[in-house]
Amino acid sequence: MSTGTYAPKPGAAPLGRMIGAQTALETRMLLRNGEQLLLTVIIPSLLLVLFSTVDIIDTGTGSSVDFLAPGILALAVMSTAFTGQAIATGFERRYGVLKRLGASPLPRWALMTSKTLAVLVTEVLQVVLLTVIAFALGWSPHGNPLAVLLLLVLGTAAFSGLGLLMAGTLKAEATLAAANLVFLLLLVAGGVIVPMDKFPGGVRSVLDLLPISALSDGLRDVLQSGAAMPWGDVGILAVWAVLGLGAAAKFFRWE
Repeated sequence: MSTGTYAPKPGAAPLGRMIGAQTALETRMLLRNGEQLLLTVIIPSLLLVLFSTVDIIDTGTGSSVDFLAPGILALAVMSTAFTGQAIATGFERRYGVLKRLGASPLPRWALMTSKTLAVLVTEVLQVVLLTVIAFALGWSPHGNPLAVLLLLVLGTAAFSGLGLLMAGTLKAEATLAAANLVFLLLLVAGGVIVPMDKFPGGVRSVLDLLPISALSDGLRDVLQSGAAMPWGDVGILAVWAVLGLGAAAKFFRWE
């Protein structure tokens, strides 16, 4: 009697397939969460429409939407990569979801990779939606698309590292409060809606070093002013990305 081949064959799936499946799951969870959709899609869209059509804040010469669209794109990155990811990961850690996933065949670094990829997929949808809305409002962007892509990727890395650091070190309730507070503070003081030249010189020099300020100013330099590559803002985002991801990798607690 010959030995046959039986299916299914026990064992873990290939790593690429596991990461793909986990990324799809993380993306669906992000998009099905009503609170996350409010934070990542509805609020940025409403802010873009409101402040572009109603003369509330002096955005200087030129069209309001030309000033606001780059800042709202930066806000969308922060809302997904930092605020949304910090809150979701914090509660997954509290409920033991991360602990159980960490014991699965999927390596822990691959789990974090899947979360980051899910953030990137969500951001693509955000950027497409906000771009369509901005064009409908009369937006006229300029500059190098590769510079925009580099700024968005570095901004995502910086905010993702900071969000994971917060979620992996604080309790879930503290993460919820802190992430929302930081979101509101940076919305006002990060150059998203209010021009940075409205702040006193000493305060502005500090605010310019924040990742949201570097991202919004960099995108504005490219998309509004047509700059080739805002290297200063790129450097600030790169430093925040290295520091945030490095600290998250070192101090993140799975339980």
